[in-house]
Amino acid sequence: MDRPRYLPQPDRLSPLAASILLAYAISRFIELEPRTLALQLPGFYLAIQINVYTVVSFLVIGLTAAGADWLLRDHPAIGQHSTIEHWLLPALTSWVIGQPLFSLPIGPLWWAGFVLGGVLLMLVLVAEYIAVDADDVRQPAAAAALTAVSFALYLALLVELRVEDLRLFQIIPLLAFGAGLISLRTFHLRLRIWAFVEAGLIAFLVGQIGAALYYWRISPAAYGLLLLGPAYGLTSLMGSLADGESWRQALVEPALVLVVVWGTALWLR
Repeated sequence: MDRPRYLPQPDRLSPLAASILLAYAISRFIELEPRTLALQLPGFYLAIQINVYTVVSFLVIGLTAAGADWLLRDHPAIGQHSTIEHWLLPALTSWVIGQPLFSLPIGPLWWAGFVLGGVLLMLVLVAEYIAVDADDVRQPAAAAALTAVSFALYLALLVELRVEDLRLFQIIPLLAFGAGLISLRTFHLRLRIWAFVEAGLIAFLVGQIGAALYYWRISPAAYGLLLLGPAYGLTSLMGSLADGESWRQALVEPALVLVVVWGTALWLR
């Protein structure tokens, strides 16, 4: 119980979360003519539309990453260590919560998403702050919470991508990158190593499954759950094997999660 316990300074945490949410709120009142970037390739036409929401999304991701670094530099245990690992989840959180704020009409539901998004973002930043110090008595709980939030955000991202009805060449890189990013962060929280090879393999496999399911007429929630199962299962399996567990032990949790998640997906389809 004598181990250190640190929390971020409120005068740093609150302005950071407020700035991110304010950027999303102001974007609803900015008018910017959409522009389309088109590229004609042999047998393939690539067109990407850039609008105010595209610009704001990238700005918010950069703001969140910079703000997370500024917040974490105040931690006594950070020293001269890099804070890059602690940018990833806050940046993903700010991007995911922004998508419904862009698409929903301003009303009670929009304000509820605005408030809940702000609370979630602050909780993620606090958990990342706690996770900096391995000697903090709350670090295991913070790591478990960050892992749970990571996969919940990935599910929200998958559902949003499906709702947007993106083309195959647009959705696969995004869902594969998201799976790789979440698994990479989970491995580092659990094993304290950067497992790039394992995360890349998970990204590739989830991308292949996503491509196979793309033309199946199922609901966005079912599509998200069918991809969440393998993403979590593979991450859990590889993490358990790295911890020294046998194949039989390592397969128990992923198999149970996969059955429950896929069963729910088939029920919702």
